[in-house]
Amino acid sequence: MSLSAASTEVIRATLPAVGAAIGDITPLFYKKMFAAHPDLERNLFNRGNQAQGQQQKALAGSIAAFAALQVSEDAPSTDLIMSRIANKHASLGITADQYRIVHTHLFAAIVEVLGDAVTPEVAAAWDELYWLMADTLIGMEHRLYADAGVEDGKVWRTVTVTRRVLQSADTATFVLRSADDSPLPDYLPGQYISVAVTLPDGARQIRQYSLVGSPTADDWQISVKAVPATADGPAGEVSNFLYDNVFEGDSLQVSLPFGDLVLEQGDAPLLLVSAGIGCTPMIGILHHLAATADERPVSVLHADRSPSRHAHRAELTELVQKIPFATMHRWYEDLGTREEQGTTYRGRADLSAVEIADGTDVYLCGPMPFMLAVRESLLARNVPAEAIHYEVFGPDSWTPAAH
Repeated sequence: MSLSAASTEVIRATLPAVGAAIGDITPLFYKKMFAAHPDLERNLFNRGNQAQGQQQKALAGSIAAFAALQVSEDAPSTDLIMSRIANKHASLGITADQYRIVHTHLFAAIVEVLGDAVTPEVAAAWDELYWLMADTLIGMEHRLYADAGVEDGKVWRTVTVTRRVLQSADTATFVLRSADDSPLPDYLPGQYISVAVTLPDGARQIRQYSLVGSPTADDWQISVKAVPATADGPAGEVSNFLYDNVFEGDSLQVSLPFGDLVLEQGDAPLLLVSAGIGCTPMIGILHHLAATADERPVSVLHADRSPSRHAHRAELTELVQKIPFATMHRWYEDLGTREEQGTTYRGRADLSAVEIADGTDVYLCGPMPFMLAVRESLLARNVPAEAIHYEVFGPDSWTPAAH
């Protein structure tokens, strides 16, 4: 599917004006939608990201990026943007009817912000663009649901916590089994599940967590880091609830596995780069590589605040040792009384001394500033952008920056 020629010209002509106003349009859109459907804010959208404005920025960036790709003659495929959003939506159980709700309030916000500039011709072109984006996502999400063997949106199941393991002072791993002892579905190394909890105020909030165990195991494992409030953001509402309140024998509502940061098959060298709790998808990938005795070269790079804050620290070392041609480099901002030793360094991650072979596939996860800095470093070393795969938990502000 593609835009009609007439709409393409209108979008190209009006994109600068709409792009300049999109930062005003998206907050108004959410305000209107939540006023009409308050259950969506309480029970589906991340309230912390809404309060910080992160979700609004991510939506604005995605719409603008999608529009720009549609009207550019030599633009790359939109598959990357769409796949990431579709997987996130599938993990939330989003269904086609919800796109009509978004359409109603988004276009009401566009008209209110742009006023008389929204002529019938302009409205028709942007309406066509919206439904092109929405129908693309609806189709992708339908295929994801079909591949998972469920009806559209029917992704939720009950699991029981069979074990809780402390990984560091602020991170715990939860081992999950099906509540009825039926086999849990398989997943691909690097994928995640959503976890839905009912908070003390009655709101149902949902967050995503990477699966950190072996994809061939009978159970699922997720690691949850407690996040205190800081000057940069609020406390982790769901993560803190899980860390403080969930123990062996408790039940959780979780989704089926989704996510497109999955290990590609082949023999290309691998570079796995993470920081903080961003190590979790890498742990899942490393479990697979170790279980299959994969013989391709694997470089594992991790940055953290200190060894005591490094979740899965010992497990990471053990997995690297099991993989025939794997090496590891670690950076800690605070090594305490320990000295730099071997491939363990003091300070922030520095890729300049790390060998990167031609044809390397890169997998990247961590705080957004970290990932953007690593990406810039990789591009400067002639690593192709399409070889850099990443995972973002929360609104994806990478996509607008990457195009």
